[in-house]
Order: sequence, then structure tokens, then C-alpha cells
Amino acid sequence: MSDSTTNTLSTWVEVPKNSDFTIYNLPFGIFKNKRLTPRVGIAIGVKIVDLSVLDREGFFSDFFLPEGIFHSDVLNDLISLGKVQTKKIRERVQELLLEDNEKLRDHSARGKVMVNRKEAEMLLPVKIGDYTDFYSSLEHATNVGKMFRDPENALLPNWKHLPVAYHGRASSIIPSGVPVNRPKGQFKNPDMEKPGFGPSKKMDFELELAFITGKSTKLGDSVSTEDAEDYIFGFTLFNDWSARDIQAWEYVPLGPFLGKSFASSMSPWIVTLEALEHFRVNGPSQEPEVLPYLNCETPHSFDINLEVQIQPEGKKATKVCQSNFKYMYWNVAQQLAHQTINGCNINVGDLMASGTISGDAEESFGSMLELSWNGEKSLQLDGGEERTFLEDGDTVIMKGYAEKDGIRVGFGELKSQLIPAK
Repeated sequence: MSDSTTNTLSTWVEVPKNSDFTIYNLPFGIFKNKRLTPRVGIAIGVKIVDLSVLDREGFFSDFFLPEGIFHSDVLNDLISLGKVQTKKIRERVQELLLEDNEKLRDHSARGKVMVNRKEAEMLLPVKIGDYTDFYSSLEHATNVGKMFRDPENALLPNWKHLPVAYHGRASSIIPSGVPVNRPKGQFKNPDMEKPGFGPSKKMDFELELAFITGKSTKLGDSVSTEDAEDYIFGFTLFNDWSARDIQAWEYVPLGPFLGKSFASSMSPWIVTLEALEHFRVNGPSQEPEVLPYLNCETPHSFDINLEVQIQPEGKKATKVCQSNFKYMYWNVAQQLAHQTINGCNINVGDLMASGTISGDAEESFGSMLELSWNGEKSLQLDGGEERTFLEDGDTVIMKGYAEKDGIRVGFGELKSQLIPAK
């Protein structure tokens, strides 16, 4: 069943209005609850489809899947089966959930197949071997350049010629809901004679999307922009927590280290590339012309609405940012092509994050660094509180969804609380 169709699909599952998890979405994740061990599920409305039960009841018998493929605490083995197989699995689930299909709706195992999402604990969906963080928003790079380099020549000379990135720390990527301790490190303000040490005073979020690779390459091989999407399984929301004072002191000459490696948070559901097909758009015009290996014949950008809320402990949340993935200057195909052009091999489950997603309007800036202009101005929160950077007890909530022609595909929530330093 094509995800690019605008034909209305109806399901026998109750899906609340404005739910991210519609019949058009069906993202993959790993869940468990008090009675179930970790396993693969697909989200629909307020339910999770337990794929292990579907498999046991014979709904995938014609796919000849490896035994126990859905009884796993990560998606890597399932993703490794390849897009042809995972697409068939997702489409079979979509078919079973259609309103007129009684095969699962009237099946005796339906109660075991459909698990309540509110009773489930979501786990990190993949075992991440390697993590790359790109720096692909023109507006974000320009804003940072104005703050820390030269307001007149904000961009580095290489920025419009290649997707700038650094290799991050995969071990500290955590799922939504896991609190983050304020990190400690060195920092040096301009008025300090020598560096100080202690908990970061400039804790920040970074609004990002990340894609998960679904196919491996061999050392020495490269992936073209034309083939790149064959290697992309799907997307998640991503918060690359940043300690700006630690980062500012350490990042010259080699780049981010302790200012970012303490934690990055990702949302639990992986929205497939197929589910986002209907929302494909052209990206920004690229000038000067890129080198041939970065040239794209087809669009690789997606119209995905993004927002960030800050919720002080015990109080209401305030929306502080509203952005969109389509603003990204460098697209996912260019990112993957550049990552591999030197022969760097990738593995199933690698994570490639977009970098902070900012637009040209102030309310679309995807970090506190930009929203407060490095602490020069305060953000007003509902209830009267102010912020230049995050305070202990603050919860950062990220949301993302695409919507067009009555079709909605979303990511759910990425929600993490900042707690005091240890």
C-alpha cells in the first residue's frame, strides 16, 4: 500500500484526534511492560501492536522470518533484514488494521496483540554503534558565527561547500524519559584569569532530527546521494544536550567533547522513511554549486513541524521554539554521501543527527544559545519565570509531526528532565 496516496484510510483501532500515530505512520519501537519482556512493536493510536504475537499467530508466515526476530531489546536484527522485508511487515500491519479487515479485528488473539501504550515502558530502539552530529542549519551556523566569530563573516569558509559534522559519543545516547545530570567541567569566561571548574552554568538543548542507518557498507565504499535513502531506515527526534560554557572553552581546535558527550536523548519511535514520503519537499537553494558527489537529482527534504517546550518543575510547559526540518541547508542524502565519501564504513543502527534546526525567525531558533543570544536576553515563561539557559528541574519537551491532505505522521514526544550535578 503506497504511503504517498491521498486516499483516506480508516482503521478499526481508536485513534484520537491529532494523534501522531495514525494508520499512515506505524513507527517501529522496542517496549516492555510488567508482564512482557522487551519486544518489537508498532504504534497506532494509544495502542502498540505486539509483532511477536502477530508472528506467533501466523500473520507473517509467508514472509519466512527468522525465528524470534521480534523478541529483542533492539531493532538492529529486524532492520538488518532489509527494507524490502521491513516494508512488507509494516504494510501487512497496516492492512490488518484497516477498518474493513476482520482478520485481526475479530481474531481471538487480538487482546494480546494490542497492548496499551500508557502501560508500556519504551526502550532505546537501536543499539547505536556510531553517532555523527551534523551542523546543517544555515541559520544556526550563522547565528553561532555572529556570536562567537565575526558578525560580518559569520560562516566558516567551508560551510557552504560540505556538510560539517563531528563524531559524537554513542554510549551516552539515552531514551526519552531518562533524566540528565547537569555536567561538570572546565570553563573560562572572558573576565577570568584562569579556567574554573564546576557544574555547567549554561545548560542548553538542541532541537534535532536523527536518522538511523538500515544497511551496512564495507570499508572503502561510498554511498551516492542517489542511493542514500536505501540506507536510511527512519527518523527520530533528538536532543543533543549542550553545556555551552564547557563547550566554548574546549572546542578549539578539535571540536566538541565534554560539553556534549555527557548525554543526548532520542525519542523511542522510529518513523520510517516510507511514512514520510508524502511530505517530501525541495530544500533551500544551495549557492555556490556543490561538488558533483553532493549533487541531488531529487528532493531529500521533508516538511516536518517541530517545537520545543520548557516545563519548570511542578509548573506548566511553555513553547519556546517552533521550527521545521525543511529549513535544513544540507539534506540527509548529502550528509550520508559526505560521511562515506572517504570510504568510512557505516553499520546498521548508526545514528546521524541533523544538528540544531533553526529557521530565520527568532521563534524558530532551535537552542537556548540562540533564543537568549548567549544569555544577553531572557525568555519569558508562562507563570512569570525567566530563562537564559536551563535550570535544574526543567523538563525539555520536543515534538514533531508532518501534516498534509488530512494525513498526519508524527514522532510523539521526546521528554527529559535536567537534574542537579552529581
